[in-house]
Amino acid sequence: MVSNQSVIKKSFRKLVIVLSKTGLLNTLSDKAYLKAYFWAKLGYKLNLKQPVTYNEKLQWLKIHDRKEAYIHQVDKYEVRKLIADELSEDYLVPMIALYDTIEEINWSELPDKFVMKATHGSGSNIICSNKADLNIEDAERQLKWWMKRNWYWFGRAYPYKHIKPRIIVEEYLEDDITDYKFMCFNGEPKLVQVHMGRHGDEKSIDFYDMDWKKTTIGRPHENHGPTIPKPQFFDEMKSIAEQLSADNYHVRIDLYEVNNKVYFGEKTFYSASGFAPFNSIEEDIYLGSLIDLPI
Repeated sequence: MVSNQSVIKKSFRKLVIVLSKTGLLNTLSDKAYLKAYFWAKLGYKLNLKQPVTYNEKLQWLKIHDRKEAYIHQVDKYEVRKLIADELSEDYLVPMIALYDTIEEINWSELPDKFVMKATHGSGSNIICSNKADLNIEDAERQLKWWMKRNWYWFGRAYPYKHIKPRIIVEEYLEDDITDYKFMCFNGEPKLVQVHMGRHGDEKSIDFYDMDWKKTTIGRPHENHGPTIPKPQFFDEMKSIAEQLSADNYHVRIDLYEVNNKVYFGEKTFYSASGFAPFNSIEEDIYLGSLIDLPI
């Protein structure tokens, strides 16, 4: 039987999440906000003095690891310059257009297939596999919402606060792309999140180690896919992840393998903004143990 106290606590946690979406919690300091939202999402108190879990340590990094260079690395346009300089332009998905405003978009000039992204956000993508089926009014309505939004206020991730909102259009690579998200700890890739069916009905996420053995790590309500062969260019992708993560306590390097070629996706410093539970607290603690913080 569920106690009244549990019901009240659950309701209050939901209230915090709702209030955060309205912007009414924007007046809170970063620490106060993160403690409130962390508890609301994960159900346990955030310990910033002695963080142990993976999610706790991501919040610690938000507060204490604020390098200006990170701003350019999470900006979906500016990071292209970094990849061109540190690796090669060959790893970049070809760019079709860059817009400062929605009014600049000439939809008739865009190809039949493309990917449109807000340069300052997370998960803000329009995947167009057939322009004839694209509802342009809906697309512009979504873009207007994204262009007004500052992702910093959601998770208090400092790099997102000062990014200039723009819209980038890149080539469409393939219909059912597989994401290889290398989780790097102090410059060493330890795990790969494999995302399949991202834009279909059979979405799955699995965690593989560096010997390409599927682990039991996962998140609630996420499907596990079949065990797949190691990517053809796994060693090359691992080397890229090492190079791009060399100066970070923790970062996720997202890569694709398409048509016998490796492409860069993005750098992510706070996976799921540090608010997504794992299947067990033990998994959260294990991943946390991989982040060696200077405390």
